[in-house]
Amino acid sequence: MKRVLVVISVLVISMLACQMTGLTPNLAQPTAVFQAQATPPALPTPVDPAEIGSALEALYQQVLPGVVAIRTGNSLGSGFVIDNEGHVVTNQHVVEGASDVEISFYSGFKAHGTVIGSDADADIAVIRVDNAPAEQIHPLALGDSHTLNVGEQVVAIGNPFGLNGTMTLGIVSGLGRTQFAHASPEGGFFSTADIIQTDAAINPGNSGGPLFNLNGEVIGVNQSIRTETFNGTTGNAVNSGVGFSISINLVKRIVPYLIRDGRYEYPYLGISSTSNLGLAEIEALGLNTYTGAYVLSVTPGGPADQAGIRGGSQSTNVEGLEAGGDIITAIDGTPVDTFDELLSYLTTNKSPGDTVVLTVVREGQPTDITVTLGKRP
Repeated sequence: MKRVLVVISVLVISMLACQMTGLTPNLAQPTAVFQAQATPPALPTPVDPAEIGSALEALYQQVLPGVVAIRTGNSLGSGFVIDNEGHVVTNQHVVEGASDVEISFYSGFKAHGTVIGSDADADIAVIRVDNAPAEQIHPLALGDSHTLNVGEQVVAIGNPFGLNGTMTLGIVSGLGRTQFAHASPEGGFFSTADIIQTDAAINPGNSGGPLFNLNGEVIGVNQSIRTETFNGTTGNAVNSGVGFSISINLVKRIVPYLIRDGRYEYPYLGISSTSNLGLAEIEALGLNTYTGAYVLSVTPGGPADQAGIRGGSQSTNVEGLEAGGDIITAIDGTPVDTFDELLSYLTTNKSPGDTVVLTVVREGQPTDITVTLGKRP
């Protein structure tokens, strides 16, 4: 088993939902088990389809003024207004390398925009709209992605294939997904966490557009799709019902820094772990629990190493896998079932220099260890 000297292990191979052409307001200032049941649960009360239709129509009319189309010299994407100052959020890959950005509003008004900050790891960028009158600026309400549940209905609005104002409906298919961010200097890679999976249709041109709950609140930024099908003429990825959106809580964490500093620094723990241990590997490690984040290794001199977190050091019958590492079961009192959950907590709640209390199981005994987080390399 190959060691991964980074802060994540799940690599989602996906295609960016950005079409290539020719080739809420008041954001805070930066600070930043299965149980058997005797009887099956009752099914939810059926909802009248007419009521859903009316609600969706109202939602569309409510939020459309805050959704924009974004065009650069070689790409087309989507975005949305977040405040009265005219800041627009989109994907970093939509505006990467662009010297001129054109913003189109639902009313038909167009304006130039300036990219004032971006973060390639989360694939988020902020554009300031230049010289747009106040009546064109309609900030959207930002929700709380931590309250989402799998099965909850969501709506995507954007500009797939240049079809402005397109609305699609789906559900939350999964929560806490992770995606590749960048390679680590020590080898392996870092990842972005707290990604929402949805089956709402996302296609090229949807990149950077909002994902809404049925209250009309933005709960994600549409970013990519996973597919094995491509258009033979254009080469564009074809929607497969597996789309990914960056959680709005992560966006709310990052955007104030992009507006103020133009960039964002991620907290760094300095451990290697994985959320994909198989049964054979669990047995080889001698673990008596299937939950928690097993520490495969720690980066020498890193925050976890300095705090005394232990990685595996005892050989096993699985090549490259060493036993004896700590198992992180909670962070700041919040239970951790997987490494992905640990990473999501860190990225949406903590900054470099903050401290966290990790509850670890070591040789069968729980203990609390305080770690001062560093800055991700």
